[in-house]
Amino acid sequence: MKYGLVKVAAAIPGVRVADVEYNILQIENIIAQAEGKGVEIIVFPELSLTGYSCQDLFHQQLLLEKAEEGILMLLDFTRKLDIITIVGVPVRIGSLLYNCAAVVQHGIILGLVPKTYLPNYGEFYEKRWFASATDLQEQDIYFAGSPVHVTGRPQVFRTCDGVGFGIEICEDVWAPLPPSNQLAMAGADIIFNLSATDELTGKHNYLLNLLSQQSARMMCGYVYSSCGYGESTQDVVYGGNALIYENGRLLSQAARFAMEPQWRMQQIDVDRLRAERQNNTTFRTAVGEASSASKASTIDCKPVEQRDFELIRPVEPHPFIPSTEQMTDRCEEILNIQTMGLVKRLQHTHCDKAVIGISGGLDSTLALLVVVRAFDRIGLSRSGIIGITMPGFGTTDRTHQNAVMLMESLGITQREISIAKAVTQHFEDIGHNMQQHDVTYENAQARERTQILMDVANQTGALVIGTGDLSELALGWCTYNGDHMSMYGVNGGVPKTLVQYLIRYIAQLPVFAAQRDTLIDIVDTPISPELTPADADGNIQQKTEDLVGPYELHDFFLYYMLRFGFRPAKIFMLAQHAFSNKYDDAVIRKWLQTFCRRFFSQQFKRSCLPDGPKVGSVSLSPRGDWRMPSDAVSTLWLKECEAL
Repeated sequence: MKYGLVKVAAAIPGVRVADVEYNILQIENIIAQAEGKGVEIIVFPELSLTGYSCQDLFHQQLLLEKAEEGILMLLDFTRKLDIITIVGVPVRIGSLLYNCAAVVQHGIILGLVPKTYLPNYGEFYEKRWFASATDLQEQDIYFAGSPVHVTGRPQVFRTCDGVGFGIEICEDVWAPLPPSNQLAMAGADIIFNLSATDELTGKHNYLLNLLSQQSARMMCGYVYSSCGYGESTQDVVYGGNALIYENGRLLSQAARFAMEPQWRMQQIDVDRLRAERQNNTTFRTAVGEASSASKASTIDCKPVEQRDFELIRPVEPHPFIPSTEQMTDRCEEILNIQTMGLVKRLQHTHCDKAVIGISGGLDSTLALLVVVRAFDRIGLSRSGIIGITMPGFGTTDRTHQNAVMLMESLGITQREISIAKAVTQHFEDIGHNMQQHDVTYENAQARERTQILMDVANQTGALVIGTGDLSELALGWCTYNGDHMSMYGVNGGVPKTLVQYLIRYIAQLPVFAAQRDTLIDIVDTPISPELTPADADGNIQQKTEDLVGPYELHDFFLYYMLRFGFRPAKIFMLAQHAFSNKYDDAVIRKWLQTFCRRFFSQQFKRSCLPDGPKVGSVSLSPRGDWRMPSDAVSTLWLKECEAL
């Protein structure tokens, strides 16, 4: 394992019912392929050595002996292989027969895991042949010439890198209390399921939902292998399933009803899973309850040689942006969260007016659209929305015209209050040279605008709506007690990359057809606070992304640092893959350093944020998801950035 990633595989080998030698050769062929690809753990279907559909042949001594010989062949084949192999095999222990998973590595049987829940309904009648894990008395046995300790208790296997995995077999995951519950709470990061699921109309979708839910509930990786072509079709058909999940998300899936052997591999991010569990107090409580109720046994796997690292899982460069197929539902959901947050605040304060500064930029545009939706939802007149443009020394004609056009078309109350005179007087009062375009020059303008908004709100009995977004809060790219402050911030949970998508989405809605062209032009305008004068041609000269870096990079850093607690080295590696065609390593490293430095130094602004709704899984509210001392130092993070 490197960067917390484990390469796993689910296989569907060719099978002949009761032909162990043929089945072993098929299994070994896939193991060889997977080993060549660097797979660390591979799982095969239930009873894959004999075939699941042997029925009463499981009572035949010859078949059971051949199955044991098959394990001997597998031990010999894997003697020099690092890959951990999990195969299904019938095992006779004492006078009872068990449906088991054999875990094999370096020519050794690491363990045998018996099936707990035996289906005996409908087309299934496993109790005719097998005993349950609950019937097994803990003992030491010899199987395939090897001493093995067998138990019906939960067993967690631990790799040399410290990754824990557990095993359940087919029906186990369909049970009200799946063994994977105990296994996950006993430290299993990944669950492997050997299965023999027959195909029935509608059953496959149910299976997908079941596995997704179980991996999400246990916050684990879930690797599922179910038998396919070659099993008996006397009464049912096995379509073959190779499925790999991570915390509810399907990472890889094989084709069903294939006539050829197939296997799927993917990397499971154990760091990601452990971060989820660590932050989830409900999981923590369940672990405590489970540990007091039963004790799982731990089995150490064998050391392996380190291999060169290769990332094979895709990395989405815009983790906050919903996929195309989810775009409509997610955008509506986000807008509704923002809208209903504001609706509640307006009704609670008995307020029928809102004041908002309109710059013609992304954030104020989204905030205005949310205010409009809120007023429409309550049934308030849009005239109660007071939009104020406050041109200053850096305001350009493009942004000013877009602001005016947007307010006019939305039918809100418009006011224009220039800040030039007031700020000029202020500079005279404090003795600041207006030709010195420093932080004082910029922040004085931002604070003057906030003062205007607050005073007009007092004047009209209105609520000041904040427009700053999540990305700006992360970087501290806002003026303390300036645009940093409001009476309710509707955008505080929305990152900059998502703001753009939300506005594009709104622009396509029929109800905002009249504003469509203006909204698209606002999205296409360079992001800028417009606090320094424009160039000679009247174009924006102060471009935010030239100063602090591309927002798509910062949003990427923000997501992985806050959502999963990843260190800079891992974030850098993921960013290299996500942006390989856009930014070189030096650029990514530079802005990652900037992000870490600014994120730590600007916490004081986040420690006193106004109220606003949480929208997604990442939030910087000091009353919610992120609580950090304002004087914490970034030394560790910056040192790791420098060493990249």
